[in-house]
Amino acid sequence: MSETKKLYRQIADSIAAEIESGRYKPGDRLPTERDLAVQFGVSRPTLREALIALEILGMIEAKHGHGILVVENKGKAAPISDSEIGAFELIEARRLFEGEVAAMAATLVHDDQIEELERLVRSMDDPDPAKAEAADREFHISIANITGNGAMVACVENLWDWRYRSPLAKTILARAADLGMKQRIDEHTGIMNALKARSAVQARQAMHDHMDRVIEHLLNATEVLAVENAKQASHERRKAMSHRFKALSTGG
Repeated sequence: MSETKKLYRQIADSIAAEIESGRYKPGDRLPTERDLAVQFGVSRPTLREALIALEILGMIEAKHGHGILVVENKGKAAPISDSEIGAFELIEARRLFEGEVAAMAATLVHDDQIEELERLVRSMDDPDPAKAEAADREFHISIANITGNGAMVACVENLWDWRYRSPLAKTILARAADLGMKQRIDEHTGIMNALKARSAVQARQAMHDHMDRVIEHLLNATEVLAVENAKQASHERRKAMSHRFKALSTGG
């Protein structure tokens, strides 16, 4: 596999080649995510990104209770664009970059800027999801503005807005649209309090903690095996309870 390609795309291309060669036919189930991750030697986020890319291309479908199935593909799938950026890549980049932006901002922030951040955190509780997300975006850009560095502001804006330009990122983030609002507000409050304390170390860590939870939430929102295992466990519990109730009702 070429080292110049993004890792998730290398994995997606390899699986796509196996499907197109006939190794996996329509209706076949792919190996589990765990097995695929071991096979390719990659992390869960990278593998999940590759599978969702293939899903967007119409080559596979994740079905609860059935795993990852190959679907009938009408003609050869379009190649995955070199410019495509996935949600996990995006959040990883934001974690690295915005952590340092927050650390720098903590050494430069003024009281009136803290007040603006407090207003934006309150606005994140708006019942209109679009307004809440707009406040979230403005919060992160406002922190970049505190640095007084135009390049940093442009980078934060660009990283945020990739979620709208990238079909892959947009698909994954849409599945995570129920990101816990209370947790999100608490995390942004933590970032704001670290800035208020003028602590670069605390601000960096608070931003990292926030991004780490976003990554974990994205993993949960796109989980296949967890849902499958949970359904199986639920079925076993229901069966056991049914036997107990039946035994009690018959006096057995």
